[in-house]
Amino acid sequence: MAKILIVDDEPDIVRLVARYAEREGYEVTEAGDGNAAIEACRSEDFDVIVMDVMMPDTDGFTACKKIHEFKDIPVLMLSARGTEYDKLFGFEVGVDDYVTKPFSPKELMARIRVILRRHSTSGEKDNKTAMLCSGGVELDTLGHTVRVDGEQIELTAKEYSLLLCLMTNRGIVLSRDRILNEVWGYDYFGDDRTVDWQIKLLRGKLGSRRDNIKTIRGLGYKYGDDKV
Repeated sequence: MAKILIVDDEPDIVRLVARYAEREGYEVTEAGDGNAAIEACRSEDFDVIVMDVMMPDTDGFTACKKIHEFKDIPVLMLSARGTEYDKLFGFEVGVDDYVTKPFSPKELMARIRVILRRHSTSGEKDNKTAMLCSGGVELDTLGHTVRVDGEQIELTAKEYSLLLCLMTNRGIVLSRDRILNEVWGYDYFGDDRTVDWQIKLLRGKLGSRRDNIKTIRGLGYKYGDDKV
């Protein structure tokens, strides 16, 4: 039974999400603000967190960042705003998915299922190849670390998964749809601009090796080429 933490300062939203989650057979824990969510994660393990952005005292983005300092739990963020800046910032602090209010509870449950399925199989995918090295970038799937020119860099879980997807398919042009399928899951409901945002963030983390990720106009993205 998957354990879900629902975090929102609006009790009606919490009750709505909890009701649908319990129908799916999930074990539900509720929290009314970001601080309560952080403390809940210190004392318990959860499979996914559904969290609102705008909350008093500690907002969802801040809570997500603090939680990821000590636990790697996927976060699905809820927000009344759906601006590009909010989504970019959310991905930057490690948000897995983003749902704009008002939302369909059935769609929300579908997104949760995708996240749970993806994270349950991620370990199997990572262990296929212990070390990927190309173009000055080293990705250690066992240690879950990435080095650029010998220096370790910090990636969010989504950035790591995206880099793993690109490096595993080195030299192959991947469409945005294929990247969405492999990194976000086959039932992902977002648009393909999500890939562009994450590529932008990942390139920033790669620094001088940002050009390892090439844009193939009209087709998608490719990591390096035969010479890299």
